Amino acid sequence: MKKFVVSLLILSLVSGVCYYYYKVWTTESVLSRYGSRGQEVKDIQYQLRKWGYYDGKIDGIYGWKTTQAVKKFQRKNGLKVDGIAGPNTLAALGLPTGRTTTTTRRSGDVYLLARVINGEARGEPYIGQVAVGAVVLNRVQHPSFPNTLAGVIYQPGAFTAIIDGQIHAQMESSSIKAASDALNGWDPSGGAIYYYNPAKTTNSWIYNRPVIKRIGKHVFAK
Repeated sequence: MKKFVVSLLILSLVSGVCYYYYKVWTTESVLSRYGSRGQEVKDIQYQLRKWGYYDGKIDGIYGWKTTQAVKKFQRKNGLKVDGIAGPNTLAALGLPTGRTTTTTRRSGDVYLLARVINGEARGEPYIGQVAVGAVVLNRVQHPSFPNTLAGVIYQPGAFTAIIDGQIHAQMESSSIKAASDALNGWDPSGGAIYYYNPAKTTNSWIYNRPVIKRIGKHVFAK
């Protein structure tokens, strides 16, 4: 009887250890980190080099320089500084997160959208911040724009915050809340797919778009 109990305990222990490593393998090893290789690493290196965080080769090898560049990017963007390209870091880079759960996708979408709101509408009334987020989401649904959040945000020339680097500005809590409200369906823009600040824009084309409303310094248009 004693041998049976001991055997049962050993079996339980082994099963527990196996389950632990299975969970680690299925959740952690899918993330790019030091020692990883492949296309995702190339994509990470490309984005980091484009934004001035990385000056090495785009070789798909997650080495020391890539790790340090990721850490620098994480530190600048208020992320956990661990040098690992997890879902939040990938989302901030505008890359697929590698995770498929609704919660993870939601978290990444909120953070990425908040980055744009923070860069484009800091200092605007809160309703105006939500409206900017809504415009981004309206574009995702519009046939004239890319059909993903990252695609819309990083479409060349689409947002000033990407061009001038304001997307990396110190995050304000209102930006995160505004992103969440926009993702929850609040659209103060009235269905707009454009917005602009008349005091700053030099693009005469935008003035031909039908105006829906004005919120703060921004004009929202169809």
